[in-house]
Amino acid sequence: MKKEIGSYEAKTKLPELLRQVKKGKSFTITNRGEPVADLVPSEDARLKQQAEAVEAMKEFIRKHGRIKVPSIKALIEEGRD
Repeated sequence: MKKEIGSYEAKTKLPELLRQVKKGKSFTITNRGEPVADLVPSEDARLKQQAEAVEAMKEFIRKHGRIKVPSIKALIEEGRD
């Protein structure tokens, strides 16, 4: 969900907003209450974060092995006891 922020506040807090966008947050910049622009992570940044997440999962599997995940049917049956 994007947080709305006024254009004046966005101008005065741009370095902080950019740090937050780098972490994955998104903002809608408004002018007199009307949305005019979206400040979102770049596509390259999203792709880099996705690649890092995949590598982290692969590393976890290498260290701990695969985790057995119960089937939906098993979970439903467990809840009926």
